[in-house]
Amino acid sequence: METYCRSLNQTKRFNTREVMIGKVGVGGDNPIRIQSMTTTDTMDTKSTIDQSMRMIDAGCEIVRITAPSIKEARNLEPIKDGLIKNGYIVPIVADIHFTPNAAIVAASIVEKVRINPGNYADRKKFEIHEYTDVSYCDELARIKEKFVPLIDECKRHGTAMRIGTNHGSLSDRILSRYGDTPLGMVESAMEFLRIAEDESYHEIILSMKASNTHVMVQAYRLLVKKMSEEGMQYPLHLGVTEAGEAEDGRIKSSVGIGTLLEDGLGDTIRVSLTEEPEKEIPVAKILADRYEKRKIIEDKNLVMNSLPYDPYFHVRRKTYQILNIGSDQVPRVIGDLSSSIEITGNVLVNINGEYILTYTVNDAAENTSSVERRVIVYDDGNPLVGDIANGGVIFWVNPQDNTHGLVAAISCESSDPFFGRLPWRPNLTYADCEYFGPYRLIGNTEIGGGLENTDRIIALNTECDGGVKTNYAAYFARNYGGGGYNDWYLPNITEVELIHNNFSQ
Repeated sequence: METYCRSLNQTKRFNTREVMIGKVGVGGDNPIRIQSMTTTDTMDTKSTIDQSMRMIDAGCEIVRITAPSIKEARNLEPIKDGLIKNGYIVPIVADIHFTPNAAIVAASIVEKVRINPGNYADRKKFEIHEYTDVSYCDELARIKEKFVPLIDECKRHGTAMRIGTNHGSLSDRILSRYGDTPLGMVESAMEFLRIAEDESYHEIILSMKASNTHVMVQAYRLLVKKMSEEGMQYPLHLGVTEAGEAEDGRIKSSVGIGTLLEDGLGDTIRVSLTEEPEKEIPVAKILADRYEKRKIIEDKNLVMNSLPYDPYFHVRRKTYQILNIGSDQVPRVIGDLSSSIEITGNVLVNINGEYILTYTVNDAAENTSSVERRVIVYDDGNPLVGDIANGGVIFWVNPQDNTHGLVAAISCESSDPFFGRLPWRPNLTYADCEYFGPYRLIGNTEIGGGLENTDRIIALNTECDGGVKTNYAAYFARNYGGGGYNDWYLPNITEVELIHNNFSQ
């Protein structure tokens, strides 16, 4: 199958041609560029300059400014001059909707012009039209007539262009032929791109923006597939339209943009938040840096040539329903509130019977939820972890027979003044025994292996110290007689972990 990325199991950046926006390269081997858009009135020159400088100070590499009419397009020149006078030399993008004449004016002033193919040559009337192949070709000829003058102006001034499709502003013509679909978004841009190719103009960046992240991801993937089929490799600008503010906007942008970056797609990004534009930059930088600094690790054993799903159209994976999760249920959000769970009721583990525990939890929104758990205690005669037996507490039961196990002393038995701690063996110098000599311990790490280790430590003491010293843990454990048993020993690392895991709570 045709794929939308270089690798299905590794992040490998999609190879695109380089497009220069002024002196800033986009695509090719350039890093992922960060951009944002002013929210000021373009005719308020000072406010626009001041906001642009704050954006640039935050790390914005490309500044987009709206130019809805010719007068705003002309005012881009004093804005650009003001930035340069203040030492801010960055590419400016004129954002154009509905007004081809404004785009032509802007192309002679700024480094890049952004047009929306949904409204550059069409007017939205919310009408359904029936097209034959011939009549649709006539429409494309009409679009070309309106679009070519802008191409010529961009070629004349070395101005780049973004053909930016918006899901919410597809033309009646596209909707009538392709519907409100990712394919419609892609074809809306491809129609303009093919015209530019025919005119030998290639300084183009493409975008497929939508507020619905499913639609956005599908459209970009389909765009790459379509371009590849036609031998095109233009850079991509990524963004989620009107993502929102605060945590919601950041999460939504990360989901949409992050998914595509993981595919290896995206050469420039904007995180569109309902906040001051300089607040967008740190979020975008975090997303970009993750992939700029990632190393590609080739693994020849991980090869995928096909997918078990269609990446261009969203269909939820079929699953079985378990409680309220899966199948046709809405996605569930799971949070960890374990630290705030209140448990009422108790279980007497040494008394057979049925017990009810009630778990109650409150979240930050003051929602309360309770659930009951039924616990039955019965004695099958086999030892259980936690039982008191044989002079200690059971911390391991042999799964082979469920009748034998290991116990740990219930309390610290050492009389050592330093917190009851003893060294595992007497201290030795290098000269005492040539650094432990032939008895240098590796240790038995199997369950039950602590007994062997303990005997080896005692043997080491006997060999190196003549068995004189007795104030050490191995000796003390071996001579302990708790419960009337004489096979006590120091636990090895595996046994210590078992004790910790079973009793740390």
